[in-house]
Amino acid sequence: MKNLSQKIKRDLMKKGATHVVIGTSKSNSDQIKFSNNKISTTKSWSSIDLSIFIAIKNKLATTSLKEFDKKTINSTITNLIKVAKLSQPNKDFLDIAKGPFKYKNIPDTYDKKIQKINKVKIVEDSITKALSEGAKRTSGILETSESSTYLTTSSNVETEGKGTFIHLSLRALSEKDASGHLTCSSRTLSKFNYLKAAQEAGSIASESKNPKPGSPGKYNILFKPLAFANLLSLVGEASSVFSVESGLSFLKNKINKKIASNKVTFLDNPTVPNGIGSTRFDAEGHPTQKTELIKNGIFKTYLHNTSSSKRYKTKNTANAGIISPEASNLILKKSDWNTQEMIKQTKKGLIITNLWYTRFKNYATGEFSTIPRDGIFLIENGKIKHPIKGIRISESLPNILKNVHAIGNNPYQIVSWETNVPTTTPDVLIKGVNITKPVE
Repeated sequence: MKNLSQKIKRDLMKKGATHVVIGTSKSNSDQIKFSNNKISTTKSWSSIDLSIFIAIKNKLATTSLKEFDKKTINSTITNLIKVAKLSQPNKDFLDIAKGPFKYKNIPDTYDKKIQKINKVKIVEDSITKALSEGAKRTSGILETSESSTYLTTSSNVETEGKGTFIHLSLRALSEKDASGHLTCSSRTLSKFNYLKAAQEAGSIASESKNPKPGSPGKYNILFKPLAFANLLSLVGEASSVFSVESGLSFLKNKINKKIASNKVTFLDNPTVPNGIGSTRFDAEGHPTQKTELIKNGIFKTYLHNTSSSKRYKTKNTANAGIISPEASNLILKKSDWNTQEMIKQTKKGLIITNLWYTRFKNYATGEFSTIPRDGIFLIENGKIKHPIKGIRISESLPNILKNVHAIGNNPYQIVSWETNVPTTTPDVLIKGVNITKPVE
């Protein structure tokens, strides 16, 4: 694939491309799905993908290849050049990262043991652990993968990397309206605490039996990591300069302005050990780096690639996406609160363990609605009273950020269906969250 990538790059440049970025990835993956406490399907597959981005000055085209015979490759090169020449100029594209670069190794991103483990036993042990906490049924998925990547560009960049990934998502049910859900994700086997995740999912399901209908109003909400990561990932997406320019961000004109509680420090860090999104280089081959998005409540920077950083005359944050910069590993800085302390100082509140169907009403203002699911618990005068059901959160991200009252000391890395960017967050207590009833 290296030789092929280099040849395609040379051929494209001979035909007039001024900028070329070619990335290849090869992966071997396994997946086990389970339901009703039994394994239902298993699947293994391998894939090789080759992605191509070209510019002829500022006329852009992109494609991908999955077939690598000579006829397909030559046809792709010819058509890609033709499409670029016919494209409208993109004034926002200025350049790609210029190498060569030196790259730092990131610990705990590859573990050869992952593809050799007994995956069926992990699933069976996870089910047993959830049932031991009082759950009656479980469902979910276990995924593993081993991948290698290679990147070469027309700007003297050539780099490669490899990684592994293991992920468990387990939902436990103790009765019709009583469920718990948690995920566990890691790049290494030693940090894959799947039994703890299964235990907590089962415990939430057991404790949420016989929920009572919830009432609308203002509540102080203790968000567990699976729930709050959902909202933080949206803040990360809004931090991309592409989202800002597209009118899809509440962070327009917010650089160096206070947007959150002083307690909030929020960053993107693709260099963190064991980060699911950790990587040595971005899509242009620029070395990745830690970027503070919010520091003590002040919004510091948008996420940039080479072109956008030149347009804004600022620092490249190494977050390419060549067209749309994007976060890799979002992290909310922990504090020193523990969960029980947060509960004790809450007079009227809720514990929310999970969210789904989070949708924006207005991207520019950050107004959204979302439905809590799985265990929801009412807090009165510092004590958990009973589980509830049938509520919706109708709020805005600016209000959520400004009303952060306490941040926990228990950071947890979340990858889930609703959390598009890997996000690490502790428990977080938010004051005055608006609770409504779902539309029937």
